[in-house]
Amino acid sequence: MDTRQQDGDTFDYVIVGAGAAGCLLARRLSEDGRYTICLVEAGPPDRNINLHVPGGFIKAVTNPKYAWQFATEPGEGTAGRRITIPQGRTLGGSTAINGFNYNRGQPADYDSWAQQGNRGWGYDDVLPYFRRTEQRIGAHEPHYRGAEGGLPISDCDWRHPLCEAFIEAAVDAGLPKNPDYNGETQKGVGYFQRWIDKGWRVSAATAFLRPALRSGRVDLRCNAHTTTITFEGRRATGIRYVQERGGAVRELRARREVILTCGGANSPKLLQLSGIGPASLLADLGITPVHALEGVGANLRDHYMVRLVARAKGVETINDMARGVKLWREIAKWAIGRPSILAISPSVAYGFANARDLSLEPDIQLNFTPGSYMKSVTGVLDNFPGMTLGAYQLRPESSGYVHARSPDPFDNPVIQPNYLMHAEDRAVTVAGIRLVRRLLESPAFAPYRDGEVSPGEEVQSDDELLAFARENGSTAYHLIGACRMGPAHDASAVVDDNLRVYGIEGLRVADSAIMPTMPSANTCAATYMIAEKAADLILGRQVPGNAALARAG
Repeated sequence: MDTRQQDGDTFDYVIVGAGAAGCLLARRLSEDGRYTICLVEAGPPDRNINLHVPGGFIKAVTNPKYAWQFATEPGEGTAGRRITIPQGRTLGGSTAINGFNYNRGQPADYDSWAQQGNRGWGYDDVLPYFRRTEQRIGAHEPHYRGAEGGLPISDCDWRHPLCEAFIEAAVDAGLPKNPDYNGETQKGVGYFQRWIDKGWRVSAATAFLRPALRSGRVDLRCNAHTTTITFEGRRATGIRYVQERGGAVRELRARREVILTCGGANSPKLLQLSGIGPASLLADLGITPVHALEGVGANLRDHYMVRLVARAKGVETINDMARGVKLWREIAKWAIGRPSILAISPSVAYGFANARDLSLEPDIQLNFTPGSYMKSVTGVLDNFPGMTLGAYQLRPESSGYVHARSPDPFDNPVIQPNYLMHAEDRAVTVAGIRLVRRLLESPAFAPYRDGEVSPGEEVQSDDELLAFARENGSTAYHLIGACRMGPAHDASAVVDDNLRVYGIEGLRVADSAIMPTMPSANTCAATYMIAEKAADLILGRQVPGNAALARAG
């Protein structure tokens, strides 16, 4: 797909990366009506059914045509394993391949950003932008939720006895039922909210990019792999891209700004390849420095998920429903708009809890699904009836780095999140496993529980549970922080609170890479919020009131 303007390859704004942030930002800048925008995406158009049917996520996330197949470096925290971290590589980015659970986090997450010196990023400041993005379907509190945005957010409408047992077990343990974890409080248990409309995934491309393309002010370039940012002195003037390794180099020029929305790994990598990054790294790569900025690539964080699997009895699980005639039954349900496993997320029910004291604010997220996957084969369901309850620490203290592997822009980056290297992360993870077991062993599960498969009942001590976590944990795909937002006196900061790259004019980063710390949530909702706020910062608009923001589409 290549929607070219007639006046050549010069635009007011060049946006690199058509994921959650890039699609939304292109929409907002185009709505202003004064500017031309070019949105550049390394991947192909989203013309694959698995990118649109929610149940196709497992095929999409493992397909290198539509997902970067990044991997971490081996580390102590993962018992020497590499962990694959797919990231979206198509229109919509990771919103086209992920688990589509919508989760903002806790107010304290954003108040912490403001307390670190980022003006205008406290919870009261960013709440209007969360509201602006969404179209909350169903009952909601208008102070917290938007009703007229472009992204439909609905509660999971598929019910299963094992999900009900999980909710009952959590309530019996002391967690409240929470009808809206994106409302007044996150704490509690219930069913996940997701961006699905009439059985179809609503990616950023569907919700925001396609309306922007209809405006005629957005030029889209797919299969366009950005190789470098161009500069005149310390001012960004555009980008260069190719459509294949060794292919012809094309250049786009930006009259006003270049904006990176490449994602948590690719945004810092592109800065480094363009000569902006730690001086020692640039020297090692043989890249001529444009501006030495030590924080580029540092402060990388991710959620580390540990899953327990149990056998189920007396009930069909997804493992049964996704095979043979039963799968065709589910397809038929989906086709006529009835609840079906084709329109559920990988995690159906949630819990937000404090792993060591349920009376306190949550520090872990619990993800429950009435199904299970083979350990040794990616994306293949177990041959027995299974259920999975996973947990991850919401605010990991461990941080790592992402570096360009070589000067070749087609080489995947070096990614090292340093999972479980901080003592608090290890303590919360072990406590989370114990809470998961407590729930699975509760009376609510008694009619359905048929023994623990992984890690197995013989694994009991803290050391054994930690070893299990190291040997079996996986990414939650939530890479953040490697272009950290912070005040000028912070040597690790890459962008200021207007998202402008320090030391460079005409260049911003506006995606998950700017997050100073991890929100207590899946990161997509916060990434949309960042793009909403970025649009106002770029256009110089004052933040309007909540009602006005909610009316934006």
